[in-house]
Amino acid sequence: MTASAKRAEQQLSFALHSRPYRETSALVDYFSCNHGVIRALVKGVRGARSRQRHLLQPFQCLELNWHGSGDLKTLYQGDLAGPPSLLQGRSLWCGLYLNELTLRLLPQSDPHPKLFAYYQLALERLADPQQQEVVLRIYERQLLQQLGFGVDFQHAGSGCRIEPARSYRYDPQQGFAPVDDQPGYSGAVLLALAENDYQRAEVRRAAKQLMRQALAAHLGGRPLHSRELFQRRGDFKPAEGSLYSALKPAEGSLYSALKPAEGSSS
Repeated sequence: MTASAKRAEQQLSFALHSRPYRETSALVDYFSCNHGVIRALVKGVRGARSRQRHLLQPFQCLELNWHGSGDLKTLYQGDLAGPPSLLQGRSLWCGLYLNELTLRLLPQSDPHPKLFAYYQLALERLADPQQQEVVLRIYERQLLQQLGFGVDFQHAGSGCRIEPARSYRYDPQQGFAPVDDQPGYSGAVLLALAENDYQRAEVRRAAKQLMRQALAAHLGGRPLHSRELFQRRGDFKPAEGSLYSALKPAEGSLYSALKPAEGSSS
């Protein structure tokens, strides 16, 4: 392998997760535009006099240089590439959820520049409480789509078109199937999702339930820690040196599909 193949320069990236390594260093998982998720050793970043703590800061766009041909890269330079998306309160936990979901599902070193653009735009819009739920649903859908597991809201598993007056059950492996004698998803709701129309509360509720079903099939039965932390966030105290301890309160178009939604919850 050539030296240039081992080296990556000026790569737009976001920190997804970090953990301490030895006394002053850290192992950081970054989501980069051109290389996907990579893990890097960041030396000296936790030292008392370090001026590189921004390299651990989530929701901050960075321009990184690293080298290494294996699974673990070595970061040798990192600069700010714009203002941070300042998330606090509920928007912060939504951002942590996106980070964990991205890290759990994306294979290492598998480039997804389109998903990176969706991630970047999602961070911009999460600061708006009226948009948070729709932002999460659209990112979840795009993540599944980019991995080849997209949900077809216009057709049943048999290939027949979804009919608005019928009800359907959903199976992540088989897709949608019509049901006549049990509760299911309204065909009209599924067709609204196909058009990215989230204005009605029933559409948002169905989208949340469907995405949980679809994602669960790829999470291997392991719960999402960010979801658990959100549920007990009043008692949560981040460990020193963890990604969460690096969080600072800060202020934060996604897509034409993002429309104000009343009474939303994610």
